[in-house]
Amino acid sequence: MGETRTALVTGSAGFIGYHLSRRLLADGFTVIGIDSLSDYYDPDLKRRRQAALLQSAGFSAINQPIETPGLLADLFAEHRPNIVVHLAAQAGVRYSIDNPRSYLESNLVGTFELIEAARAHPPQHMLLASTSSAYGANTEMPYRETMKADHQMSFYAATKKATEAMAHSYAHLFGLPVTMFRFFTVYGPWGRPDMALFKFTRAMLAGEPIDVYNHGEMMRDFTFVGDLVEAVRRLIDAVPVRPDTPDEIPEGDSLSPVAPWRVVNIGNSQPVRLDAMIAALEDALGVEAKRNLMPMQPGDVPATWADAELLRALTGYVPNTDIGEGVRRFVEWYRDFYQK
Repeated sequence: MGETRTALVTGSAGFIGYHLSRRLLADGFTVIGIDSLSDYYDPDLKRRRQAALLQSAGFSAINQPIETPGLLADLFAEHRPNIVVHLAAQAGVRYSIDNPRSYLESNLVGTFELIEAARAHPPQHMLLASTSSAYGANTEMPYRETMKADHQMSFYAATKKATEAMAHSYAHLFGLPVTMFRFFTVYGPWGRPDMALFKFTRAMLAGEPIDVYNHGEMMRDFTFVGDLVEAVRRLIDAVPVRPDTPDEIPEGDSLSPVAPWRVVNIGNSQPVRLDAMIAALEDALGVEAKRNLMPMQPGDVPATWADAELLRALTGYVPNTDIGEGVRRFVEWYRDFYQK
């Protein structure tokens, strides 16, 4: 038997962190989860996710903010995690307009504490979550990892782009192998209540109208959470290696010429109109939506679309759950969880 690998998952009581932790436990990892259980959305949902993870003997939980000085340094010194998956962040485009400081503390200071702890006790691979919002004002689609991404349109996106740059500097200076992944509108069971699918489901079951921004003229590369977890699990074993010369980097690979660092899109590469997502939800719920058509929100982008060829090249896998199937699975969970 090989040695059990230890994975540190930040944001382990979050939507994606919960699903990924479950997968790693099933694959035989020991998982240390860190989560502040913040009240950005219903902490009870986070506690319920964490309680489910604690059913496994291989899981342990630390309920503190990652930006707590010394917390991560001590944890790395004691546990020496082999794999680090950094998902903890203050999320949400809209909230970053009203509460920018929480993004500064969680996303920038928290990420600094993490990479600084890793410098002292380097893991085999660090995987850090970024966002499709990093592509900002780019209008050329689909988004490829090798495109310039310099014009972020929300402070949330700006903090995520900054963490990519911070991690790159540590990868270059200290040889830390880093994969950044840019997620595209992740949805599914145990999802986030601040996301459109969750809000729409709650409103439609209550007979209330739903707010449809940009009059429904929005495209999103919806990615089912199970597909995302499969992609992350495979990327854990696709450790970037600093190239000897830039000529070694294959075309389309975002590998840095000076560091074991790359950025990878994780998306379905099939953008779906917001109207089509609502239609799938109407179908799954058996309820017709009352639409409240609204203008575009500040900081938002009209479309996202991932090019997933680099993910395919590295892992042989591309997300493939269609919106109808994914929405149906979310609705099944929602009805069961809230007894609707």
